[in-house]
Amino acid sequence: MTGLLATLPDFDLQPYSHILPSLEKALVSISDLLTLEILDVAKRAQVPAGEVKKLAEAVIDGLRGGSESSSLRAGGGSKGRADGEVKEGIADPRWPWAISTLNETLDEALNGGIHAGYLTEITGESAAGKTQFLLTLLLSAQLQIVDGQPKSALYISTEAPLQTTRLTQLLTHHPRLANLAGTDAPSLSRIQSTHTHDLEAQEHILRYQVPVLITRHNVGLVVVDSIAANYRAEFDKGSAGKAAQSLSKRSAQIAQLGTLLRGIAKDFNVAVVVANQVADRFEPAAQIVSVSQSTQRSRPGSPSSNANASTAPFSSAQPANPSTQPQSTLPSTTDPLALDHQQRFFTGWGDDANTTNMKTPSLGLTWTNQLATRIALLREPVFEERHYKPGEDRNVSEWRRTMKVVFSAWCAAGETGYEIWQGGVRSIASKTDTQANES
Repeated sequence: MTGLLATLPDFDLQPYSHILPSLEKALVSISDLLTLEILDVAKRAQVPAGEVKKLAEAVIDGLRGGSESSSLRAGGGSKGRADGEVKEGIADPRWPWAISTLNETLDEALNGGIHAGYLTEITGESAAGKTQFLLTLLLSAQLQIVDGQPKSALYISTEAPLQTTRLTQLLTHHPRLANLAGTDAPSLSRIQSTHTHDLEAQEHILRYQVPVLITRHNVGLVVVDSIAANYRAEFDKGSAGKAAQSLSKRSAQIAQLGTLLRGIAKDFNVAVVVANQVADRFEPAAQIVSVSQSTQRSRPGSPSSNANASTAPFSSAQPANPSTQPQSTLPSTTDPLALDHQQRFFTGWGDDANTTNMKTPSLGLTWTNQLATRIALLREPVFEERHYKPGEDRNVSEWRRTMKVVFSAWCAAGETGYEIWQGGVRSIASKTDTQANES
């Protein structure tokens, strides 16, 4: 059926193999199956309505991540299991647990830490502290005891290799780690690491090797640092003439990747945490046009404005009746349905009117829809307070960092200040708290 495997790569087609060719021939898409009446779909494809209903229910269950979805299984095979039965070597999914950030304030903001069973993203610009958070989680995950066994961690790198020197520094300087000894203390030997250099290797590792490693080494945390690096390298090679085709292909691969990672998190009851990069966000075209036009109208005597008066989109010679004026088709942040307006609610940047350095997480809206939680690490300069000469650049005295929960399946949105030190990350007073105390 059109689009089924692209949306649910691990969907079991065998029980419905007798009706799928007819549905494919009738060009029935997954959207048609879920939105149209069952009888209409059955008549269109000339198949029994009861079979179409079973297929629709199975697809809905797969989209919800239900117990009948046949996603990743260790060893490659998959078998159905009765309700309440727990897969061998995998923690009971009904048992909730979370990975601490090793800081009480940050844990409180995250309702206990990074929860298992979900796909979590940590995004931010360079030097915001993404890797520092991930390294702390790699050690903290080993402190978790689930089903009587300590957990280990898996680190998948797409850029720089695992920073073992920094991990050793965390073990030495963090008070909660330095005071542990023997088998209770985290160890570098319980962190499995690998490197993926392209999308093909990344797909193979995640689909076949990761399930085996999770079962064999009792992994509780899977980290991918960073999730966008291979996509940027792979799709930047294409020519401009094939941009639309390349973008469509990338969106399909991103959706499959999200399904794969969410399947790992749910089926093996582990926390899957990925780091993501950000890109600069530019002003919408409508704002740029309006600014340039207002500048032209403010100079009625200038030659350029008089020469372009007949061709300007919003010239002063337009009629006074608003209904007869041409409407702009450019995007606008005032349109509640426009992406420029909506993205302030899920990117982490834009909901604060004082923010000037706007960013957008990589991989777009397709990737955002795969996430259960997005944590944005914000970084803004604090300038030295002194008298500056005209044209003199201001000196940056320090950087203020904020951990912002943009959206989450297990905790409320909010902001918490933090800093990076020898022992990892720790909370400080946030900008909001500082302003509240000053007032």
